[in-house]
Amino acid sequence: MAITVCIVDDTNDIRHALEEIVRLSDEYELLGSFASGESAMEKIPILKPNVVLMDINLGGISGIECVRRLKPSNPDVLFMMCTVYEEDEKIFEALSAGANGYILKKTSPIKLLESIRELSEGGAPMSSQIARKVVTAFQNRGPVQESLVGGNDAKLGVLSNREKEILELLAKGLLYKEISAQLFISQETVRKHVYHIYEKLHVNNRVEAVNKFFGR
Repeated sequence: MAITVCIVDDTNDIRHALEEIVRLSDEYELLGSFASGESAMEKIPILKPNVVLMDINLGGISGIECVRRLKPSNPDVLFMMCTVYEEDEKIFEALSAGANGYILKKTSPIKLLESIRELSEGGAPMSSQIARKVVTAFQNRGPVQESLVGGNDAKLGVLSNREKEILELLAKGLLYKEISAQLFISQETVRKHVYHIYEKLHVNNRVEAVNKFFGR
């Protein structure tokens, strides 16, 4: 089935370009495109897309505030910030608001579509520049914790060497396809390893896994 997508961006040229990228691929279906957060807040709960590409700096209500208001009542809708902002404050504000991914507008069309698919498959795609900032921020909070993780007495040490290797690549912002090529394994094998990583660390996405691995 096609992955359904909505776009929220108040810059006409960029919004139309994103629309074309989605429309030109048979694997994705564009359900709606909005020039304001207000319109998005009204229509997205009705359309219920799989993924929303959300700009931050909208004319009225910001994209971050839009996510903050929509996410609690629409938990199955995945929000990916698609923005020019690389500032730490914006990144963590968006993730705290409920964003599931964070990519930059300069991302290539192919990688954008791959990021949408990765998001729909349970990942948390981030542009490499953003991933580095997230990792650095968590590293600066302190060394890797060896304390118990979650409620099942599982420690970080339970990860295999391959799983740790994949987690490090996830932390750098690599997509499953790129990890597959770098490690000479199939994308399906990468997905299985990622599933086990999330299961062992008791997390649901890449951001939580990086957070857990590097400690707070």
